[in-house]
Amino acid sequence: MDYKDYYKILGVEHKASADDIRTAYRKLAMKYHPDKNPGDKKAEDRFKEINEAYQVLSDEQKRARYDQLGSAYSNFRTSGGRPGDFQWSDWAQQQGGGQRGGSVDDMFGGAGFSDFFRSIFGEAVRNSARSQMAQQGYQQELEITFQEAYDGAMRQLQTNGRKLQVRIPAGVKTGSKVRVAGAGPEGSDLYLIVNITDEEKFERDGQDLYTTSPLSVFTLILGGDTDVETPTGKVKLSIPAGTQTDQVFRLAGRGMPVLNDPKTKGDLYVKLKVQVPKYLSSKQRELLEEVARIKF
Repeated sequence: MDYKDYYKILGVEHKASADDIRTAYRKLAMKYHPDKNPGDKKAEDRFKEINEAYQVLSDEQKRARYDQLGSAYSNFRTSGGRPGDFQWSDWAQQQGGGQRGGSVDDMFGGAGFSDFFRSIFGEAVRNSARSQMAQQGYQQELEITFQEAYDGAMRQLQTNGRKLQVRIPAGVKTGSKVRVAGAGPEGSDLYLIVNITDEEKFERDGQDLYTTSPLSVFTLILGGDTDVETPTGKVKLSIPAGTQTDQVFRLAGRGMPVLNDPKTKGDLYVKLKVQVPKYLSSKQRELLEEVARIKF
């Protein structure tokens, strides 16, 4: 049985932080997710491998155990041992936690862990899973877009041999938990841990949103209307004459919906950023130079 380098699988250094590991996992999981690669067996196998690596490296205790194994395996190879001669199960039993009595896959609904994982973490994972399910149910990460967080969304899950339609309510944020009763292993509850992908247009603070909007320097000086992006599309914003750059306008009720009360929304704050034209016609330059000579 081959040694699995989980750090290499996720493309992170051995000293990587928990945030680095989480970021690398999410990026790879999105790329190789079966929904984005229908019928691609290689992508499916890669997705399972990525999830297995994250299962280990995202858990402090399992990561420490894996690092101990890495040191033992490295010393074994340095002393002249051949890869195929290392006794994985013996090492696991000596450390206390190799697989005994049942399938790890059964505990996780057929997650498809490798022989390497089962040999090293089998019983420890079973005990950990029982404890976790007893306390708070089985957890699984779920990625949605910013727009789905604003509007709400539906997801189809396949678990325990059945398909479920799960509603993600409007107003969720990263870290929100969506409970799916009885959808976890052995009839436990499944908790979907929401992760919202980056949204370049808006920053979020609770239910309030913040954005910047470019507009012409002439609109700042003379006043007028400008289009502003909101989560529901563009709206007209009236700019008074003499408005200063970086001034912030508040659009009431244009922010994120309140969770479980989607008719109530936060506010959208718009900061104006002046756009200076790069090119001027000779006539435009002549007029601006004339204005510049006038003393205010």
